[in-house]
Amino acid sequence: MALRQAQHGALPQAQLVAGVDSSTQSCKVVVRDLETGAIVREGRATHPAGTSVDPEAWWLALKAAIQSAGGLDDVAAIAIGGQQHGMVVLDESGAVIRDALLWNDTRSAQAARDLIAEFGAEELASRTGSVPVASFTATKLRWLRDAEPENAARVAAVALPHDWLTWRLRGFGPDSADPNGPVLTELVTDRSDASGTSYWDPATGDYDRELLVAALGHDAILPRVLGPSERAGTVADSEILIGPGAGDNAGAALGLGAATGDVVVSIGTSGTVFAVTEAPTTDATGTVAGFADATGHFLPLVATLNAARILDATAALLGVSHDELGALALEAPAGSDGLVLQPYFEGERTPNLPDATATLFGMTLATTTRAHLARAAIEGLLCGLADGLAAITSQGVEAQRVLLIGGAALNPAVQRIASEVFPIAVHVPEPGEYVAGGAARQAAWVLTGELPSWSTSVLAELDVAYAPVIREQYAARR
Repeated sequence: MALRQAQHGALPQAQLVAGVDSSTQSCKVVVRDLETGAIVREGRATHPAGTSVDPEAWWLALKAAIQSAGGLDDVAAIAIGGQQHGMVVLDESGAVIRDALLWNDTRSAQAARDLIAEFGAEELASRTGSVPVASFTATKLRWLRDAEPENAARVAAVALPHDWLTWRLRGFGPDSADPNGPVLTELVTDRSDASGTSYWDPATGDYDRELLVAALGHDAILPRVLGPSERAGTVADSEILIGPGAGDNAGAALGLGAATGDVVVSIGTSGTVFAVTEAPTTDATGTVAGFADATGHFLPLVATLNAARILDATAALLGVSHDELGALALEAPAGSDGLVLQPYFEGERTPNLPDATATLFGMTLATTTRAHLARAAIEGLLCGLADGLAAITSQGVEAQRVLLIGGAALNPAVQRIASEVFPIAVHVPEPGEYVAGGAARQAAWVLTGELPSWSTSVLAELDVAYAPVIREQYAARR
């Protein structure tokens, strides 16, 4: 596999950088032109399904995706963006102790409640910027301590998914094929991903060891937190620079070029609402997570577990495609004549209701139609995200426009109904691999010392068509 370039000599004549998105479902690699940001080539490999995964599968997928993208022989720098919060625990030999628990594994819901009971929500928000929920790494460590004490006792180091992949790409690891060996102190991370652990303070930039010990039961090696453009090292046996990487949402913000006044609303497996701010936020209610971003600023964020899956379930129930679902939805009026879907199909993170189920309100003979159900599904999806926007602006965050991204954002009905649900302008950027693109932009920053100003085209700009009835009905059923 072509991973390497010569150890000596000038950088490639055609300056290229690569970015990785190691997400829940797959690993994507994009290779971009340093000067223009144009995509030169891409690669992809799938990840196993489930909420508990052997990290080795991510490493194999990364290597396969790099090969699919034509290798790194002509690439000067690379960075890895990845799913946030996942728990990768290593023993003193550098071996993975158990399958990683992913962000969407909710078995640690009670552990989150226990940590809040011990320290208090306000205290935790003050110390880490966030109140822990089942997604966060600290809660998974507490679950490990309580449910698998023998495994917890073996933990010598804790890493996040993108930290572990960066470590392996640099040539560290427990296998004989890893040239640099299992040096745990060489683990590195970045501000954005560290801020999702619940034991790192984005305001001070320091780990909170007391909270780590409260979660795991003892202290452990944690990745060194790099600055936004600090070099993590080089790809094993090469001169290819590696950036610090980023959590997926921070990577997407970087890839989109999101600035103050922009609120990114992402409709993927989960839903996220986040904004770039110059000052940290602290929300003791736990609704807004006070994360850091990938540029040295901050990224207040609200996440929902239920997003595109709402449309998947409704389309399957009605026996239609997503396009047909959208067409049906536009046959019903704004507010669906009182039909409201509270879409907590798989529990919910915001609000924090891990055991909740979905409920359909307002069914009458008149509203029990395919069109009304289709619109109620889209309205329910977007109302959950609009509540997230309201929570973020309640923290004093400026919001001038929504950048609507994700596969569902391309549906004309979703776009139109979004203009009725959100009280500010909605822009839909051209679809793309924003996380991988942000990682590539970071790689360029590491290489040149300057953050490139690659442009992102806008596919649609929707005027505000706010219909208050939609959110009023949803709020009444909350």
